[in-house]
Amino acid sequence: MGSGVVGFNVAPVDAVFADTNPHIIAFYNQIKEGEITSRRVREFLEKEGEILSREDDVYYYEVRERFNQKHDPLDFLFLNRSCFNGMIRFNKDYKFNVPYGHKPERFSKAYITKIVNQVAHVEDLLKKNHWSFYCQSFEQTVRMAGGDSFIYCDPPYIGRHVDYYDSWDEELEMTLCKELLNINAKFMLSTWDHNDYRKNEYIGKVWDFCNKVTQEHFYHVGAKEKNRNPMIEALLTNYAAAGK
Repeated sequence: MGSGVVGFNVAPVDAVFADTNPHIIAFYNQIKEGEITSRRVREFLEKEGEILSREDDVYYYEVRERFNQKHDPLDFLFLNRSCFNGMIRFNKDYKFNVPYGHKPERFSKAYITKIVNQVAHVEDLLKKNHWSFYCQSFEQTVRMAGGDSFIYCDPPYIGRHVDYYDSWDEELEMTLCKELLNINAKFMLSTWDHNDYRKNEYIGKVWDFCNKVTQEHFYHVGAKEKNRNPMIEALLTNYAAAGK
């Protein structure tokens, strides 16, 4: 699932969103169940943002510790929107460990409204469609698909430095490919193609049977300017795009 942005934009009537990070899934399941609403998000962020503006990093780390103990989905949202570069990273003890983003005035009225509108959009989509959110492996998820399904996969970029909830290696990349080939369904997979320094060898090694579309993307996440570089990303499919 990751951020869920692809599914939210495509907005199919029936969909399964899955991720191995339980905190992402818990957040969206609470929206689905009505525990988290756009109104509640506004009230929470206004209150927490006001404290952050007074206490700065002291309060950020207090909330981070609170989340690592109680795993409240709203605290997860707060941390994701106030941590360094909006990263989601957990250590080997499964504790959220992203440092503070050093923006005590982070939760301005305009920014809170933006977040609230995003939650309200998901609320509206959940009223119109039949969606399920599961914390499970990609193997379990792919095997749920039927022949008329469309599968979108967004695994961690193999061969790149990533800070995902779980690591990703060649064995998992090959297992994902095998699972997708066992299902008679169309799929699309996001990965990286190349940058100025090297190529993704696994596109030719594992996904050589796929059709490929590329797009340049500039990464702004690096802590240092020299680490913020353009990359050519790839969408791989087991079907030809229209007109191809």
